[in-house]
Amino acid sequence: MPSLQDRVLETLRREQLVPPGGRVFAALSGGADSVALTLLLREIAPAGGFALAGVVHLNHRLRAVAAADERFCRELAARLALPIEVEQADVRGLAGREGISIEAAGHQARYALFERVAGGERGARVATGHTRDDQAETYLMRLIRGAGPAGLAGIRPRSGRVVRPLLRVSRRELRAYLAKREQPFREDETNRDPAVTRNRVRHELIPLLEARFSPSVVDALARGAAIARADAAWIEAAVDAAASTVVTAGAEEARVDAPALRRQPPALARRLARRALEHGGRRRVGFDHVERFLALAAAVGSGGGGADFPGCRVERRGPLLVVRSARRRGAPRGAVEPFRHELRVPGRVRVPEAGLEISAEPAAGAPSGRLAARGDTVAVAARDLSPPLVVRSWRPGDALRPLGMRGRKKLQDLFVDRKVERATRHRVPLVADPGRGIVWVVGHTVADDFRITPTTEGMLILKARKLRETG
Repeated sequence: MPSLQDRVLETLRREQLVPPGGRVFAALSGGADSVALTLLLREIAPAGGFALAGVVHLNHRLRAVAAADERFCRELAARLALPIEVEQADVRGLAGREGISIEAAGHQARYALFERVAGGERGARVATGHTRDDQAETYLMRLIRGAGPAGLAGIRPRSGRVVRPLLRVSRRELRAYLAKREQPFREDETNRDPAVTRNRVRHELIPLLEARFSPSVVDALARGAAIARADAAWIEAAVDAAASTVVTAGAEEARVDAPALRRQPPALARRLARRALEHGGRRRVGFDHVERFLALAAAVGSGGGGADFPGCRVERRGPLLVVRSARRRGAPRGAVEPFRHELRVPGRVRVPEAGLEISAEPAAGAPSGRLAARGDTVAVAARDLSPPLVVRSWRPGDALRPLGMRGRKKLQDLFVDRKVERATRHRVPLVADPGRGIVWVVGHTVADDFRITPTTEGMLILKARKLRETG
């Protein structure tokens, strides 16, 4: 059997987690998995052709021992002669402000830190210590919630700048690796809190499945996640092909050919229905909403009528189902619902909320002519982008490093500086990478993280056009 180090190297290479000559930061909490990750990356960096640039630690300020955890990480980094980036976050306060769980707030704070640390370097990555056990737990949690193939795909090896090279390794192997090196680590008592769903899955459900059904259930679940990930990618490609004949997405509405929708296999029909509803309502919809939509499609031809869905209204019109956004009662004049559209590369997307069409096209060499960051056409470095991109509206708390600036700036402050009226700020489209953050504030600035330099290897041309100009 290949050594632990060889398996991690093979994962890095097969999944192309780090570009040749790239720099990697290890996310270090002080727990066993993250400590083992740091030591392993340090060992295999020369053979892997990358550099371990340092470690990153977020003090969540949730536990009485948080300061001791931080001190442990600082001391380990010093012993390994690695730079360390430490940040403290009021995770409990963030959860209260955002109306989300403590776990979700911690995740949000960690990944924001990862982006800040790695975002200033081309090719930089942050590695996390997610293991095969984490993958199995995630698969089970999503299965219990009734997720489809996309959800059952579980933890992906790469999400933007964040990479997970230990997904083929078990926790038990990592503990044995640390014991052999007599390397201590920190135990997090919250990992046994039964109020947390993942902990119940970890300490109750999986041991039951191992004892009563199969001792290798973790391997089986992780394998199921890998199969679901490949299936989900294939299904999305099939949906793209079918959408061209079933769904017509316009500036004000989405039209669905109901007879054509009924002819699709159920797996495709559900996904096409979801796309139409999310295009019309700009909100995520659930399984029950999709089933109601399909029932409407089945009744087309029996008369008029319609139904309300999250953020939209669906009306029967001849052989069509027409999905139109529902206006909020009492909304200020000129206000729009939050929006989010997918932008493929190459590709284009209509953004009716802004009256624009946004396109993305790869290009080679230097851009012809001088492209102004505040114009309607910009060039950005493409190497570290992970398409599809998204075009979305501004959210409170959004920030970026404007082109030519050293520090980050909140978009609210940028809008004030640029004299963008409050009533129109939510109409300004933002082109963003789901893993790396905002790439272009359309018409205002490119993020400095994506600037074109003399050494830029890949380039993306982003262009905004008024809808009336596109026909």
